[in-house]
Amino acid sequence: MSDHPIQAERLATFAAGAYRAMGVPEADAALLADTLVQADLWGHQSHGVMRTFWYGEWLRSGAMGAVTTPKVVVDGGAIAVLDGCDGIGQVITVRAMREAIERSKRHGIGAVAVRNSGHFGTAMYFTRMAAEDGCVGFLSTNASPAMAPWGGRRKLIGTNPWSIAAPAGRHPPMLLDIANTAVARGKLYLARQRGEAIPEGWAIDAEGRATTDPAAGIAGNILPMAGHKGYAIAAMMDVLSGVLSGSGFGGAVVGPYVPEGRSGVGHLVMALNIEAFRPPTDFAADMEQLIADIKAVPRAPGVEEIHYPGELEARAEERQRRDGVIIPRDTLAELDAAARELGIAPLSSLAE
Repeated sequence: MSDHPIQAERLATFAAGAYRAMGVPEADAALLADTLVQADLWGHQSHGVMRTFWYGEWLRSGAMGAVTTPKVVVDGGAIAVLDGCDGIGQVITVRAMREAIERSKRHGIGAVAVRNSGHFGTAMYFTRMAAEDGCVGFLSTNASPAMAPWGGRRKLIGTNPWSIAAPAGRHPPMLLDIANTAVARGKLYLARQRGEAIPEGWAIDAEGRATTDPAAGIAGNILPMAGHKGYAIAAMMDVLSGVLSGSGFGGAVVGPYVPEGRSGVGHLVMALNIEAFRPPTDFAADMEQLIADIKAVPRAPGVEEIHYPGELEARAEERQRRDGVIIPRDTLAELDAAARELGIAPLSSLAE
């Protein structure tokens, strides 16, 4: 079995079929599959179809419900609180972003706190929705413990990612999507799967020693980005996502790497309606000028081009929609084995 490209549509067909076989309604299965394939298209394979059956384990254990029925528990005009009722994180977060966008069209801003959700994959999938609808989008989430508080050795704080997206005139949207650790935790799992070492500075082992072994890093702690600053930002994202929403926080959050136990993940979703602040055409012109100014900065030696946030992902998507997505052999073998166990066609059969 060799690495070879698979068209995005076939990846989505495979993942959606797997979720339907596990009892997820058709529309939700298609959405969940689309979020995974989009991550692959952007070049973020740590959050792509390799996670198909990670979510499947949650479904099997009952930690995540196959049928997602979120409820609005606070309706305050520009703000709302949504209870995900332990459904599928991606489905819940799309609902929350749509709520935020709709409220921003009436009030200038829409803010939706989400409790009892789950892992939702790539944050910029959802903030891009706002950018495509004339808004600036913001999304924060908490996550299961991955790092120790600054100076500690025991995991307590999650990677707690956040994303901002804004329309950029004639350019693809400007997108930020970062975890507050030196690297997303999924990259350690991807490195372990590939049998690769991780760079120094990504993680420490359970004894607090630097390591290049992804397994030791997973058992230990991922390091925060920017030292104590990354830890502090992650803690504040837990305030916005978990404490404000009334969901789990700190050590109470369960992540997708553990197949059992209620997730307790919380989010904060916001949309800022650009038209309420200024004419959208003026905003677009200034975004184009900002991008032009960024790209015009004199380049450091060896740098061919300066990119604005989200540009590399947009280029990767264009290329991989045309040429297909390369799925590593080990990942393909694992997906095929899980598919056969589920009784559906393996991914490799769709790649031929």
